[in-house]
Amino acid sequence: MSNNSKTPVGTIEALWRFPVKSMRGERLPEMTLTHHGVLGDRAYALIDEETGKVVSAKSIKLFPDLLRCRAEFVVAPTLGQDMPVVQITLSDGQSVRSDAHDIDKVLSAHFRRQVRLSRAAPEDFTIDQFHPDIEGADPGGNRDVFVEQKLGAALFAAIGTPSPVPKGSFLDVFPVSVMATSTLARLGELAPKSHFDVRRFRMNIIIKTDYAGFIENEWVDHALMLGTNAQLHVAMLDPRCVMTTLAQEELPQDSDILRTLVRHNSVAIPGFGKCPCAGAYAIVEREGTLRIADLVAI
Repeated sequence: MSNNSKTPVGTIEALWRFPVKSMRGERLPEMTLTHHGVLGDRAYALIDEETGKVVSAKSIKLFPDLLRCRAEFVVAPTLGQDMPVVQITLSDGQSVRSDAHDIDKVLSAHFRRQVRLSRAAPEDFTIDQFHPDIEGADPGGNRDVFVEQKLGAALFAAIGTPSPVPKGSFLDVFPVSVMATSTLARLGELAPKSHFDVRRFRMNIIIKTDYAGFIENEWVDHALMLGTNAQLHVAMLDPRCVMTTLAQEELPQDSDILRTLVRHNSVAIPGFGKCPCAGAYAIVEREGTLRIADLVAI
């Protein structure tokens, strides 16, 4: 694939937005792509009052059922307007709106820990991330241990490079994530007893393609054109973690999801080391509206 040619790779099969970090999100017929990412994506998150850290499903000991909670906007976000109210349905079926006067009390009671719902990440955006006991899953060699992990603008400040996401954003690393259906199909072939459902990977854009295998590996440093006006620059592959293994809805906990990636798609990423990867991160070069069945070219 050449940087100077436009090669069709498929069409948009699914679009996802996650209004609250680490909660289940919304599958959409269309969505707005801005330079900061998908409008409304990871717009809110919980903050642990005791530690000051951002709450993540990767901190499985303190928040084991976060992925069993669901978040949806009451009305769709609009460019140039304040972020709308989000409706949160907790794992026990209880529902609460972000504008409720007792929202933090309800959430704290549910998680049995003092938390608050926030619209902005702290300057020192940090989570507690669990690294499972899987050889090769973490390039740092951590196994069966929790490690403090900086994310977002704080991560890039720590490594001394410009951040692709603004301060206050709850996005982990880059504004947008993409995955091809060929990756899910290949993983299913490699480990047929596991269920490589797209929900495990929490991607924004799923691209239906006739290509085979981990096609995103070939997209890094290329431009992806989506629909009539939007364009992404694929910045790096997406290193995967314990999040992909966790139970949600009818999907069971399954450590073989991550083990399969370690065995079959561990890739050396500059500055990060050799990581099990699935999908890719991108920055937005041209804003636009994305719709299901839009053509995608590289």
